[in-house]
Amino acid sequence: MGIRVAVSADAAAILNIYAPYITDTIITFELEVPSEEDFSARMAHVQSFYPWLVWEEEGKVLGYAYAGRAAKRDAYNWNAELSIYLAPEAMGRGIGRALYGCLMDLLAMQGIQNVWGVIALPNDASCQLHESMGFRKMGVQHQSGFKMGRWIDVVYYEKALSDHPLPAPPLHAFSDLDAASVQQILDRWGNLS
Repeated sequence: MGIRVAVSADAAAILNIYAPYITDTIITFELEVPSEEDFSARMAHVQSFYPWLVWEEEGKVLGYAYAGRAAKRDAYNWNAELSIYLAPEAMGRGIGRALYGCLMDLLAMQGIQNVWGVIALPNDASCQLHESMGFRKMGVQHQSGFKMGRWIDVVYYEKALSDHPLPAPPLHAFSDLDAASVQQILDRWGNLS
């Protein structure tokens, strides 16, 4: 059991976790389940710069977390938006906390300074996770999405990963990080005992 970096062969298992969030909840604003091929391409695009992690037990992926670009303009490059999804049997076991903590440690190694969580409301579990991990609420976009026949508010959370040194640190692609250092972080967060 533990955390590892996602590989392209995980696309089907990850999509299996994500699909019910699309079809049965307002948690994601995605409306159509992507094909496995499209989802695999999405993973590859994210992994061209950011980490994409999975929690695996006995060969089964039970959850995943990844980071992505927070905004288009280049001055935002030191920020990342986080995403996390868990299978029902993984909830309430500390897996989300471990995935998120590991992801933030890896992003800090990359030079990322701030991380943002974007949560469709209501989602008490996600709000509690963010608050328990030191995020602070930035604000709410009211009625910003329409899904399942209703308008949905979105809350934004932020967390600083550093004290914002000057000049800004260089950014490194996840694939350029020292493999041994990455493995140490994966191992540290992958142990729930």
